[in-house]
Amino acid sequence: MKMSLITIFFFFFFFFFLHCCSKTSAQGPAKAPSGPLNITAILEKNGQFSLFIRLLGSTQQGDQINTQLNNSNMGLTVFAPTDNAFSSLKAGTLNSLSDEQKIKLVQFHVLPTMMSMTQFQTTSNPIRTQAGNSAAAEFPLNVTTSGNSVNLTTGVNQATVSNTLFTGKNLAVYQVDSVLLPVEYFGSPAPATAPAPSKSDKDVPVSNPKSSTSDNSVDASGAVKSVPFGVAVFAAIAFWL
Repeated sequence: MKMSLITIFFFFFFFFFLHCCSKTSAQGPAKAPSGPLNITAILEKNGQFSLFIRLLGSTQQGDQINTQLNNSNMGLTVFAPTDNAFSSLKAGTLNSLSDEQKIKLVQFHVLPTMMSMTQFQTTSNPIRTQAGNSAAAEFPLNVTTSGNSVNLTTGVNQATVSNTLFTGKNLAVYQVDSVLLPVEYFGSPAPATAPAPSKSDKDVPVSNPKSSTSDNSVDASGAVKSVPFGVAVFAAIAFWL
């Protein structure tokens, strides 16, 4: 009897321990790892970012981000579109971009400073991305907030920050529900300039054949040429003589 009570107590303690562990392991913002930061590993841990991970690899921007994070005091903020966000793009959107444009597209999803959710509420627009200088109107990105909601506007489309994937000393990674499309590549082209109207034929002066006088004669080519008055008089006198 004593042995069975010990066994029951042991199993009760064991299941209680598993229950506590399962609650503490519930998914939330990942904590900073003890080793070097790796943006790809962070995204892989959270899942549903395979297309963005592939783009980070093909453009080598994943390595660039890791180098900046681990070899400098520079902070970064990464907006990570989900696989569903990429699937919502028009067919051929990414294939229509050059290699350089794909690099700029990834950089458009990265801010050169680490920003918390509360900092978005007080930031000035447009905010600068790794793709360009917002002060020079290059790759502008605007942030609007409503309560705890953070929305991003590119001039072409909008995206909402739907989850915090990671926060650390110098890195914040946020999940967004749309791929951020820069206006430089996806904006509407400027309307073509209308051609200058051609000059009307009636504006061109036309000689009046009736304006010729008896002092003029026509040469063999049909052009009218002037005859001196004295010569005309002399010819008339000679004719009557």
